[in-house]
Amino acid sequence: MKKVVNGWKRADGERRITALKLEVDYELATLYEAMLENDEEKKNECKQRLEKLRQELIRLSI
Repeated sequence: MKKVVNGWKRADGERRITALKLEVDYELATLYEAMLENDEEKKNECKQRLEKLRQELIRLSI
């Protein structure tokens, strides 16, 4: 039973990592647009979201 649960958790974690990578790509594109527009508020928001995503990726990768 433990093997089944661990396998399920691992698969779920791998799916979340994939989703996080897509979210990071989207945020990077949004940050790029903010940089082109010279929108400081939008840049800071993107940087904060990217930091949260980075921390979650690190937590899931360990």
